[in-house]
Amino acid sequence: HKDEAVPRGEKTDLMGNRQALEKDVNDMKTQDNKAHQNNLKQLCRICGVSFKTDCYKRTHPVHGPVDDKTLWLLRKKEKKATSWPDLIAKVFKIDVRGDVDTIHPTRFCHNCWSIIHRKFSNAPCEVYFPRNSTMEWQPHSPNCDVCHTTSRGVKRKSHPPSVQHGKRVKTIAERARINRGVKNQAQINNKNLMKEIVNCKNIHLSTKLLAVDYPVDFIKSISCQICEHILADPVETTCRHLFCRTCILKCIKVMGSYCPSCWYPCFPTDLVTPVKSFLNILDSLGIRCPVKECDEEILHGKYGQHLSSHKEMKDRELYSHINRGGRPRQHLLSLTRRAQKHRLRELKRQVKAFAEKEEGGDIKAVCMTLFLLALRAKNEHRQADELEAIMRGRGSGLHPAVCLAIRVNTFLSCSQYHKMYRTVKAVTGRQIFQPLHALRTAEKALLPGYHPFEWKPPLKNVSTNTEVGIIDGLSGLPLSIDDYPVDTIAKRFRYDAALVCALKDMEEEILEGMKAKNLDDYLNGPFTVVVKESCDGMGDVSEKHGSGPAVPEKAVRFSFTVMNIAITCGNESKRIFEEVKPNSELCCKPLCLMLA
Repeated sequence: HKDEAVPRGEKTDLMGNRQALEKDVNDMKTQDNKAHQNNLKQLCRICGVSFKTDCYKRTHPVHGPVDDKTLWLLRKKEKKATSWPDLIAKVFKIDVRGDVDTIHPTRFCHNCWSIIHRKFSNAPCEVYFPRNSTMEWQPHSPNCDVCHTTSRGVKRKSHPPSVQHGKRVKTIAERARINRGVKNQAQINNKNLMKEIVNCKNIHLSTKLLAVDYPVDFIKSISCQICEHILADPVETTCRHLFCRTCILKCIKVMGSYCPSCWYPCFPTDLVTPVKSFLNILDSLGIRCPVKECDEEILHGKYGQHLSSHKEMKDRELYSHINRGGRPRQHLLSLTRRAQKHRLRELKRQVKAFAEKEEGGDIKAVCMTLFLLALRAKNEHRQADELEAIMRGRGSGLHPAVCLAIRVNTFLSCSQYHKMYRTVKAVTGRQIFQPLHALRTAEKALLPGYHPFEWKPPLKNVSTNTEVGIIDGLSGLPLSIDDYPVDTIAKRFRYDAALVCALKDMEEEILEGMKAKNLDDYLNGPFTVVVKESCDGMGDVSEKHGSGPAVPEKAVRFSFTVMNIAITCGNESKRIFEEVKPNSELCCKPLCLMLA
């Protein structure tokens, strides 16, 4: 073995040297980490600036409660935050709760503290945030930026070479002039870049359109700091600079969450509308209309309305019909439906294409919304409100079932009701009563045979079909006791269908009775329904003086009344419904009407 060739004494010395080297490496790592942490203690957690730049060495902890001055300010502004992590997250959008002491500094500088105060106090003070992006901290490494920057330190000013005094002053002045030129050129380039980003020269109004020759400072105060146009939908940042809303939002999206004028932190949620007095001044500015052949001077606040009038005139010119002789062109509303359809065929095609693309093919909703907007634009708000109510299903018209009840209770025939419906519609211009076909549809839901049901066990000699409405003729044998046919006119319902219809009408009353008796668990029954059957007759109902056809002289009505309904609960029967007026015609359900 190789180890056996090495003497024991030399082997022990090698092991000792190796352990000593490892110890030295660990000591160096520990010293490096301590030096790194000491360097971190000299840097701001938020902006990364050294605390040595502040002559007063003012610092503030990143974690823990805020100081008394900040707490007083937060209470004054009615803010809920009381700790530094909450404020830093709100102002700088930096989450410091997950910081590690070996990676992140634990304090921040007084300049960042001033920025926080300015955010909540809105007080004017000179603060400058030195970074355009969030400071990123990395663990310690051989090429650590924190340690290298600290070890290099600040470069000392070297003494100028001993030259003549006049020449030195001249050199410094030239250097300052060059620096100013470079700085001004950078600012110009930055402003041009922002103008290219917003690209609003075709949207916003230039200050050259102002009708009055205002002072330069006043023009600057009413113009956007980015595009230098007249402010359109102005917003104010926390640093009191004014911008067009679209311009500042585009710049924040592209260049970061900072004010383009002073690089103060600014987020879209911080933008507010300026005070009303400033908006009134902005709206009262006189401007010249930029449209060709229109030298009219208008107020800035009325520019939108004025421009829309130009668009309407242009649209009229585009769509104006050229009459090439012949009959004069009739108004759209005076045409027949076929002619209206022919004239509007192109518009109908465009509306249909839009509805299929944007609204899922709902042409009716698109047309009604267009009509609604047209009424609102002409201040026809009453008519627009009525149309909106109709669109939402609560118009001024009566429900078909209500119209049916009115027709039955006032003993109107179908032709009489139709005359009334047409007269009311022609006089009022509204469809208050519903047409007859709507009444017939509503009547189907009220007559027997509408609700499906099933007999268990099925009845003998009775059809399982439940969609049975009015049946012609009497039930039973066609011959009477005296063996001669009865000359009758009869209309009837099937008994079980009529009974189901009556119980369906009483559904709400049955459920209320079950709730009152705490029988909600017995929705499936079993129910016991007690029915009273009756037969009413009336003689001499024929026509006395008339030229009409001969009619039978007697009328007979078969009917039933639901007297009470009970539920078998255990060994006792609990009544959940009882008819209060059993002899009233209102609770009498017809089965058959016979004229003989």
